[in-house]
Amino acid sequence: MPDPIKMPDPARMEAAVNAYVAAFEAGSADQVAALYAQDATVEDPIGSPIHHGREAIRAFYAESMKTGAKLKLEGPVRIAGDYAVFPFSVNLNYDGGAKRIDVIDTFRFNEANEVVEMRAYWGPANMHGF
Repeated sequence: MPDPIKMPDPARMEAAVNAYVAAFEAGSADQVAALYAQDATVEDPIGSPIHHGREAIRAFYAESMKTGAKLKLEGPVRIAGDYAVFPFSVNLNYDGGAKRIDVIDTFRFNEANEVVEMRAYWGPANMHGF
């Protein structure tokens, strides 16, 4: 009988999403990068240049965190196969006032429960107060 296909652990996938939100609260690009596989990709938002590899991803988040952005989950994490999908808001003070961006992210995981692909879905219509 062949070995079953190894899949990531749903509980660990959801824990990674919560760790991602907490890392933003702490302002730690290192904590975010640690969630990713060495060869992972980040596309934020969809259609923008893709960041390849953990170091490029850490640098991307370090730059993003300079805004003081905080993330807030806006609904439950959805787990399907090797994907975790979650709605959240990015809340920041920018250009003299409070701003919010409504986002949906997808994380695809490997069998070691590392994020191998992140894609962020948001655009101008999801930016409030800008």
